[in-house]
Amino acid sequence: MTTRRLEAGRLIVASHNAGKVREISELLAPFGFDIVSAGTLGLAEPEETGTTFIANAELKARAAATAAKLPALADDSGLEVTALAGAPGIYSARWAGGGGGDFMAAMERVWREMAASGSADTSARFVCALSVAWPDGHVETVEGEVRGHIVFPPRGKNGFGYDPIFIADGDDKTFGEIDPAAKHAISHRTDAFRKLVARVIGRGT
Repeated sequence: MTTRRLEAGRLIVASHNAGKVREISELLAPFGFDIVSAGTLGLAEPEETGTTFIANAELKARAAATAAKLPALADDSGLEVTALAGAPGIYSARWAGGGGGDFMAAMERVWREMAASGSADTSARFVCALSVAWPDGHVETVEGEVRGHIVFPPRGKNGFGYDPIFIADGDDKTFGEIDPAAKHAISHRTDAFRKLVARVIGRGT
């Protein structure tokens, strides 16, 4: 299938997560898109029935593009902990409750289950799949990652989700402690975004 370029104009960010929408909008800022979130448009959130980050990103992008009749960008991302055989993985938000709002409980669960695993391995990675879908069904998808390790208790008030317990390789501060610009420079979402720009945007400042 031929790779398709994403033209300037209105682009739906297919998410109701304010933190994700903010980060994605900041990454897209240099490219001249008119960004609007699925939440702002009142689009329904599809059930995430995929078994991988890529499958769920594509599912959400297609649903938003079809509903809005505009190109849509969706993110599916999460934390994979080695000692937990990759959990919470695609269920990262669900570990924070039905609305994905109680990440303190989710972080405590990660640490509790790591302790119960009997493994001394604290390594982990954040994974991000980014998918762009068009109303005609065409989809372009990439995946990025950042590797690091888990610490506890949580540290820092920046970022969102599991950021306060994750330290990227080569750093000594959690994603919750570092400046958002520093996180953007190395994050899983930025890794995926660079690949997406090279594949479907290919322009900017």
